[in-house]
Amino acid sequence: MSAPPAPTPPLPADNPFARPSDLPFGLPRFADIELEHYLPAWEHFAAEHLAEIAAIVADPAVPDFENTLVALERSGQGLNRVALVFFNLVGSMATADMQQLEAELSPRLAAHFDEIKLNPDLFQRIDAVHRGRFDLALDAQQIALVERHHADFVLAGARLDAQGRDELKSLNQQVATLGSIFQRQLLADTEASALLLTGAEMVGVGADAMAATAAAAEKRGEQGHLVALGLPSQQPLLASLGDRDVRARLYEASVNRASAGETDNAPIAQQIAVLRARSAQLLGFDTYADLVASDQTARTSAAVDAMLSRMVRPAAARRAAEAELLQEFASRDGIDLEPWDWSYYASQVEAERFQVDTAQLKPYFELERVLVDGVFHAAERLYGITFRPRPDLVGYHPEVRVWEVVDHPASGEETILGLYLGDFFARDIKRGGAWMTNFVEQSHLLGTKPVILNVLNVAQAPEGTPTLLTLDEVRTFFHEFGHCLHGLFSDVTYPRLSGTSVPRDFVEFPSQVNEMWALEPEIVRNYARHVETGEVLPQLMLDALHRASVWGQGQGTSEMLGATLLDQAWHRIQSDEDIDDPIDFEEQSLVAAGIADELVPPRYRTTYFQHIFAGLGGYAAGYYSYLWSEVLDADTVEWFRSNGGLTRENGDTFRRKLLAVGSTRDPMTSFADVVGREPDITPLLRRRGLLDDADGDEGA
Repeated sequence: MSAPPAPTPPLPADNPFARPSDLPFGLPRFADIELEHYLPAWEHFAAEHLAEIAAIVADPAVPDFENTLVALERSGQGLNRVALVFFNLVGSMATADMQQLEAELSPRLAAHFDEIKLNPDLFQRIDAVHRGRFDLALDAQQIALVERHHADFVLAGARLDAQGRDELKSLNQQVATLGSIFQRQLLADTEASALLLTGAEMVGVGADAMAATAAAAEKRGEQGHLVALGLPSQQPLLASLGDRDVRARLYEASVNRASAGETDNAPIAQQIAVLRARSAQLLGFDTYADLVASDQTARTSAAVDAMLSRMVRPAAARRAAEAELLQEFASRDGIDLEPWDWSYYASQVEAERFQVDTAQLKPYFELERVLVDGVFHAAERLYGITFRPRPDLVGYHPEVRVWEVVDHPASGEETILGLYLGDFFARDIKRGGAWMTNFVEQSHLLGTKPVILNVLNVAQAPEGTPTLLTLDEVRTFFHEFGHCLHGLFSDVTYPRLSGTSVPRDFVEFPSQVNEMWALEPEIVRNYARHVETGEVLPQLMLDALHRASVWGQGQGTSEMLGATLLDQAWHRIQSDEDIDDPIDFEEQSLVAAGIADELVPPRYRTTYFQHIFAGLGGYAAGYYSYLWSEVLDADTVEWFRSNGGLTRENGDTFRRKLLAVGSTRDPMTSFADVVGREPDITPLLRRRGLLDDADGDEGA
């Protein structure tokens, strides 16, 4: 039998985590939370959670759905409240003190859940319910919950013997600790690698970016223009910086992040990959990639390989053609094309060949209009929801804004779905990238509605001037909001099946579908208005964007494939594999995969690939999810368009059959329910301009 839990340490009544928040929908009382509140609350609720688990195990009644699975779903609510606030704020408000506490809590979190998932007595009860699930008069959602928890426990090592469980716990602890170090070093080096430039060095840069970088420098107490690094390898200003030496400096700062000195992440990445390889072997898998794929819609690494291999050769062919054209443009300036020149001359090709001028586009993409008249408006037209500002509700930072999400069903009274929080501007203490997360999960069992957060990293314009977005940032906004819709529309009973708790290679699918509305003519006309004149984005410019949609896909696809195949390479090593130099391993892996190109680095290199090494995104061996999900996305976009596009009927179908159901049913069944058939890779190849060079049209 399991050892009895430790006594629950008392929690002072004035700790804001002592009881659920009394704010609407359980929005945390951020203004009351101080650093010193986290650890006592953590220890109190971790002990309480283990006591709840012990009570489930000690129940003398025969294991059944209610006394085992439902009890498990109800357990740990206090700890969940603390963890959601803390780990979300570590991403958005990563002060030195928060990072130090994270270094302590990350391994403790891993140990805590190992204590539960590797509890043999608890698994024995779950296994008993799982064996008899079809004899218990359970409905489909209840069966899905049993199967989900059973798979979670098995893949966590519940079937290992005592020695194996102890080893796996140790491995998990080490990975959690190293992942925290990786993220901390990446954040520090990214901040240190920002370029402080003079006005003369910013030649070619638009007025809005000049103002934003000047404001960023002022915030740091510097004079000049501070160019902070975005997370991907390619930096936005590489498209406009006229000084080639400055472009080279910016590019080198980006691709060499966290790769030397005290913040060198290469050996940490290698250690994490080796530890994961050993974990997979303990669990009976050849590689960590095989372990991950087994619980995804892909099911096998071979299926992942089959999809990726369809794209490598045509992407390389298109990339080579693009490079040849870019070299023609670079030759006008008497230079040989280098990687830091790619974006610069690509923008010239767009302007000359396709009449797309990114500098002319940006004034049409003012943040507030994109948000209210674009992102929100598309959701209103498609799904019948509106967004009411709640200035009375306070976020965790003065720049965080809160909206109440109101549902207006075609028949029936309006209801409140939950809350939407937006944190849109870059900060030094904020990790790079863009993401969606939640502070409260939807669950009928717990009586909770979702509190959803969108985080972007847009350079904020000086006070009193509008913040303008690039076209890529507009698409990113629509993408991340697609994740929010997935969470907001969740309509399930059990927390484990709620919202975006779907397989990793499916979770990006709804968000990628939502990107289609960014350039939908009806939506564009509503939000893309010139910030000074109010003029609607001219149809000629919109037509040019559509004509240019395939341009650059060789590079873009190669970037994604590079990161995807690098992720797969790291997570297919053996635990005893001898890797002398992690950077050399990266280079050799890309060569072996047929995607290596000096001009086009992977979207993320090893040392700043936080998706797979920082432990924050859960994409280890799963970065292929973006391309895998895009197969489904491209197919679904064609379904929308063939059925009338932006209609409430289409939105209601997509919402009811796919967005609302979480993991209560097989995701691929939900996809087929909407589209009417199995997925086909052809629409994706067509979208990316790769169809002519691909072999065959067989389904994905």
